[in-house]
Amino acid sequence: MNKNTIIGLVLIFGIFIGYSYLMSPSKEQLMKQQHTADSIFLAEQAKHDSDIKTLARDRAIAAAKEKEKVLSSGKKLDSVTVLRLTMKDELGAFANAAVGKDTSYAIENDVFKLKISARGGKISHVELKDYLTWDQRPLAIMNNDSLQFGLSFFSNNRIINTNKLYFQPFWPDSKNEGQPQVKVTGKDSLRFGMRLFMANSDTTIDPGKYIEYIYTVKGNEYMLRYSVKFVNMNDVVDPATKFLVLNWNDNLIRQEKSLNMERLSTGLYYKYAEDKVDNLSESKDEEKVLKNERLKWVSYKQQFFTSTIIADDFFSDPKLRVATLPGGNHYLKTMTAEIGIPFIPGENKTVSMSMYFGPNNIYAVIPVFTFFGNFGWNYGIIILILTILLKTILFPIAFKTYKSSAKMRVLKPEIDELNAKFPKKEDAMKKQSATMDLYKKAGVNPMAGCIPLLLQMPILIAMFRFFPSSIELRQQAFLWAKDLSSYDSIYTFPGGFTIPYYGDHISLFALLMTISSVAYTKINDQMMGSQQTQMPGMKTMMYLMPVMFLFWFNDYSSGLSYYYLLANLLTFAQIYIIRATIDEKKLHLQIEANKKKTVKKSGFQKRLEDMAKKRGYPVKK
Repeated sequence: MNKNTIIGLVLIFGIFIGYSYLMSPSKEQLMKQQHTADSIFLAEQAKHDSDIKTLARDRAIAAAKEKEKVLSSGKKLDSVTVLRLTMKDELGAFANAAVGKDTSYAIENDVFKLKISARGGKISHVELKDYLTWDQRPLAIMNNDSLQFGLSFFSNNRIINTNKLYFQPFWPDSKNEGQPQVKVTGKDSLRFGMRLFMANSDTTIDPGKYIEYIYTVKGNEYMLRYSVKFVNMNDVVDPATKFLVLNWNDNLIRQEKSLNMERLSTGLYYKYAEDKVDNLSESKDEEKVLKNERLKWVSYKQQFFTSTIIADDFFSDPKLRVATLPGGNHYLKTMTAEIGIPFIPGENKTVSMSMYFGPNNIYAVIPVFTFFGNFGWNYGIIILILTILLKTILFPIAFKTYKSSAKMRVLKPEIDELNAKFPKKEDAMKKQSATMDLYKKAGVNPMAGCIPLLLQMPILIAMFRFFPSSIELRQQAFLWAKDLSSYDSIYTFPGGFTIPYYGDHISLFALLMTISSVAYTKINDQMMGSQQTQMPGMKTMMYLMPVMFLFWFNDYSSGLSYYYLLANLLTFAQIYIIRATIDEKKLHLQIEANKKKTVKKSGFQKRLEDMAKKRGYPVKK
């Protein structure tokens, strides 16, 4: 990479950074926006807290009087009845459901196992059958130990949340009646239900009033249907209700070998109802209140697996939050979603949505992986084939880059003469004009080596994103690497010793990649013949960069390090093949012939000369 190529890259990135900086709101604007949002939130929260305290006080007084009346009657009451009387203040007609046994009911299909809990009537456990964790345990992407999932709504001036209330099971499919474990396969489907019954004034269950959850599971799909039905609840749910609030909180469970990489790949994603997909930050804690916004779905995404809830219509006014759990190696992050579900009370009102628990489908699978993977080939071999194909496709670009460097190398003696002729800083404009004139006469484009590199950048970025996120590579072994989607380790430091920013182990693929990158830098430096013309410190930086990447790649996907290692080795081979096909003596004769031709001045060179004239410098005709 020569001096002009580096300048070109720096300028391009500088433009991007400058544009981002100029278009970003100022610190004062951000503080003002945040202050306004905080003021509104605090005012609304204060009013909400005041209303809740008032309602709670009034209900407590009424409940205490009722409880005193019952106890003074002299009747013997069991502990459950006393508890229900106590909870009646808080839950009203739902007080009966505050007491129960947390029984689980199992549903299994071809791809996952579900557990549905009586407490909350919710899915409390999801295990994916085709996958294991990095330490070979059953892979559960949802667990009751860390889950809260319930609907909130107003009922007789009380806020009811179903998460802690006890439901009773029922079986819409009569063939499964009474079975605590049901299974479905292939294209068949089954339904399972949970009901939350209301209580009459004498605390007996009213069988005609209930909230019903129906789960519909197909035999071969990660997707399932979730329906909520309110039956004869129009006098229980506040008639002014416009939406239910779904509260979904979950501590995501660690699945992969590299805890740091999995945390960096874990985030909360969401899609606007008729717009783009967005997400909260994956690198820091963040909270968003999307006032008056509508969402189509909300997803808790891990490195390879996702839990998603999808609206039939839309979710409204979501409040989303992601936070990293401090310490420990079992959990990754806490995800919180508080979302509105449009709802108008009626005699029999149903709202439906879908749920997805399974592997990610964010990035398209590279066809080479699919094709050769069907033959059962080792993925290390497939990566080698992929690298050879990419290098073959990019060979014309590599050839053009090398030829451009050869031209620059042929012209180096003349460039050195210009540097000696204009050594002073104040002569920089004259030196630049003379240099551009030399390039023009010789038929050399100094940016020719930069453009091919820019064309390769999308491929490099795609590979960087693909390897750590490709589920095809997950837990696939090659040579000493046990999992190509995670780091390889040939040595782990004893006693928990960790090198800052490097880690507690040595990745051999990352080390070999670094060595090959340093070797490539040296060969490239020699090809350019630019030791004397590089900008101050640039040569050191070019050698330092691969070493810096070692610290990053040591904990990254070994498949990616292996790919970059192969790419460097194949590049060495290409360099020697191309070098054998280019005769620099003939190239020099061609450049000399080009110099004798009359060349029209470029607009850029003309502007340089005009600027030189204004400053009083003589310009060569």
